[in-house]
Parts: sequence; structure tokens; C-alpha cells
Amino acid sequence: MESQSSVPHPWDVEADVVVVGFGAAGMAAAVTAHDLGAKVVILEKAPEGQEGGNTRVAGQGYLNTSSADSAVAYLTALCGPYTVPETMVRVWAEEMGQNNAWLRSLGGDPQEHQHPPVGIEFPDLPGADCVHKFHDGPTYGYSYTWKLFERLVKERPIPILYETPGRELIQNDITKEILGVRALKGGKPITVKASKGVVLTCGGFENNQEMIRNYLPGVPYCYTSGSPYNEGDGITMAMSVGADLWHMNNYAGPSMALKVPEVPTTFSMQALHYSKELPGGAIVVGPDGRRFTDEKFKTRHGKVPVNGNWLPLATPCPMYLIFDHTHFSAGPIYDKHPSHGWTQIVERYDWSADNSAELAKGWIKSAGSLEALAAVIGLDPAVLTGTVGRWNDSCAAKQDAEFGRTLMMNPIVNGPFYAVELSPSMLNTQGGPRRNERAQIVRPNGRPIPRLYSAGELGSIYSYLYQGTGNIGECLAFGRIAARNAVAESPWG
Repeated sequence: MESQSSVPHPWDVEADVVVVGFGAAGMAAAVTAHDLGAKVVILEKAPEGQEGGNTRVAGQGYLNTSSADSAVAYLTALCGPYTVPETMVRVWAEEMGQNNAWLRSLGGDPQEHQHPPVGIEFPDLPGADCVHKFHDGPTYGYSYTWKLFERLVKERPIPILYETPGRELIQNDITKEILGVRALKGGKPITVKASKGVVLTCGGFENNQEMIRNYLPGVPYCYTSGSPYNEGDGITMAMSVGADLWHMNNYAGPSMALKVPEVPTTFSMQALHYSKELPGGAIVVGPDGRRFTDEKFKTRHGKVPVNGNWLPLATPCPMYLIFDHTHFSAGPIYDKHPSHGWTQIVERYDWSADNSAELAKGWIKSAGSLEALAAVIGLDPAVLTGTVGRWNDSCAAKQDAEFGRTLMMNPIVNGPFYAVELSPSMLNTQGGPRRNERAQIVRPNGRPIPRLYSAGELGSIYSYLYQGTGNIGECLAFGRIAARNAVAESPWG
């Protein structure tokens, strides 16, 4: 922390509002602040071409609620016992309903997803009829909404400093107000002055294994399908100046996916895609060699029904996708079409059409018998063959006696046999520094840290259950709120 006498002078970069992170929340904050007359600069950790955070590789939808009162009821129900202050819920509900109007005013073309009722994640909860999912332009898909967001920033004179991660907030040790940011540019430290305020929009901690072990329940490790640059930087920066944390145990996951050292993000196997009916047999087993779930059940962003409650999907590690040669030879077990996820859209890994390259790399293990395959992956051969036998019996009876699975009920019979180790995977975490209804980051006593704001997945409002497209919707809503309040500050100097 800085005393007034040790404020950096001169500063390397100066602005009214400094936005840390260039995704949907950073865009909304930067564009709003600029259009209100502020001088804005964006600090972005990723290199140019890989900016955008999770927004760039998400499903490209954002939530625009149709009724504030219904939205209040729905968000309150999503939180369940993990309550959020009523003032926050009300502001969220009212601002989320302005997303379309705001984007339209900037030249966007909001279009509602087809079959909108399908997009209501928890239709039985009160207020669920408020859910309306939108994207930009006539086509829903590969990064089109992100391209609008990117254009809105780049058509304005807003400097974007790429490969410039924020590392520390500069704080006056008497007033406790935030004066700017220490960052790294080209590996060298720079100081960035924020005469009105700093807005942290740099995402969660989904690529920080230490934070995952400390905060996420039920997973000894977990890998992201989203941006590998989200490593919890904003959490560390905010904590260092006294911020409270909330929702640190909530995340959009887990799912089950392949993670290999050569690629920073995960691969989703086609056999686990709930809508795919594929030839051959495939199941998932845990370290005891037994199945533990309906592998084809569509989780609701990682949550599954258990005894009348929604709980995170159990992911006993290590897990293995077990399948036969019929499934292996039917085509690639990974869909490389760039629809969503960092691996598909940014990495663009070229998975071989016949899976041979991945087999040669050892990503896929193979053996002539189930007993031999069990030995290769370290499972009890008798247990694994018994598990497959019970599965094959279920397929013959057309009824999964263990977990009620109804899709892709094909026996595992034709050797050789194959295994892929699966890991828990997620798109994003929801936790981070707690914010109030003005998007100010607050201390444990609820008092704001002066001139410090946040928006987006860094300290999201979602405390437990999550409605799809809600994160980008919240990015837009609280990005605007943060910017309006930051611009209204009087300059500190």
C-alpha cells in the first residue's frame, strides 16, 4: 500500500478509469465509461488474438430478463439457502432487462434464441418465465456475439494494453482509496493511474489449481474448457487491499473431459454429449472400476438432482471412459468443430479422423481384452469386467438398472478395448471479491473500498444454481453499473 508521498511519479500510463480484463464485462465497463466522457484504458493479460476471456469461447448467448419482478423471484430461488442481499438481487433484475436496449443503442442486433423455453434451466422455480436468451445478429454460434463486443471497443479510442496483466492495486494507506494498478508489460513493471477508479473484470480462478483445491468442493483438481488466462489474479489483487470474498465454492461444473499436458484446456468427448447417439458401447468408471452416474445425463451446469436437491456431479478421480472398437472406429471421439470452448475455438487442435494420432500419443489407451486394459490403467481386472458385464446386461434388457440411463444403450463387446482418462472440467468459477449494488468491491464489514469496482465472473452474483447465459448477461449489467459509478467519482489528483 502507498502513502501519499510514495504515489508513483510520473505514472507510466494515465486514465480516468482503468479496466482490468477484456471480456464482456470489460467491454461493457470500458464502452460505458468512454461514452460518458471518461478516458479509459484496458489492461489485458492475454496476447492480442487470445483476448476475450470466457466470453469469446462461451455459447455466445446473454440473458435479457423480461420482467424485473419475475427475475427477482427466479434469482432468489436459484440462490436457495445461499442468499444474496435483496438490494443486489433487485439491481441485477432491473439492469439485466436493459441489456438488449443498450446493445441496440450501440448498433447491435439482439436476436432471441430459437425455442426459448428450452433455455430455461430450472423451469420449476418461481419467476422462470423471465428467462430470454439472446445473441447478436441472425446467426447463433461461433463467437459472433463476442465479435460485436470486440468491435464496440475497437471502434472507440480506448487503448488496449495486451500481455499486460494487473498484478497489484496501488492504495493510499491513509484514505484506503485505490489510485491505480501495478502491471507487467513485456515482463517489466509499469504503473497505471486511475484518477477516478479501477474496474476489475478479469474473471475467475478456473486455471489456478491451488485455489481450486482450497475453494471448490469435491474436486481434487479441475481443468477449464474456457480461457487459460483466468488464474484468479483479480481475487489476489482485491484481497490484498482488504476485500471480502463470496461464492468461492460455486462454479459452472463439473463435467468430465480429457486433459492432456500438451493443451492448456480440456477436450469434451463425444460419447458424453447428452444428445449424441453413437455406435458402440461406452461407460465411465471411477478409480474403483465401477460406474457412478448416468453418463449421458445433461447436468445443469454441473448440478444433478440428488434426493430432492441439486448437487454437483460426483467426479471420483481418476475417471475413465471405457469403450469398444465399434465406438473407436466409428469416427473421431472428439468433435473439433469450433462451436464453443477454448480448445475448439482458439487452440483449434486437429483431432485425427480415425483417432490414430491420439492413440499413438497415449491419450487413448488400448488393450486386447478388458482384463489387460484394466492392468494398463491400474484398475482391478475382475471389477472392471464385472462392471462391463452388468452394463451389457442392462443393454440387453433395454434398462439401466444402476443409474437409469436411456441414451446410447450399446454393449461393450468388440475388442480391442479402449480407455481415456477423464478429469473434472468447468467453464468458469463464480466466486471472487464481494460487490454491492453499486458494483463496489467491499470489505468484510460491508464498507466499500474507495474507487474499486468489479463486474462479471470475478465475484459473480450467482451463489449456487446458475441459469445459462446469465454470466454474460451479468457482465453487461454490472459492467455498466461499475462504469457509471466510477465515472461519477471526483478525480483524486
